[in-house]
Amino acid sequence: MPTKIKKYTVLKSPHVNKDSREQFEIRIHGRMIDIVSATSDTIDSLMKLDLAPEVDVEIRSMNK
Repeated sequence: MPTKIKKYTVLKSPHVNKDSREQFEIRIHGRMIDIVSATSDTIDSLMKLDLAPEVDVEIRSMNK
């Protein structure tokens, strides 16, 4: 999955010197894990993981 990059440019001075700017960026990294034969215990363990608040986890069930 590609990394999403959001760039922001802001003026350093509130009134003049438009040539003086600062740039900031936010990088969003995405990962995907494919579990082939997941049991109910595996899914329960994944649901109970204790992660940092800024980490977003989405679990999808895909039946063939």
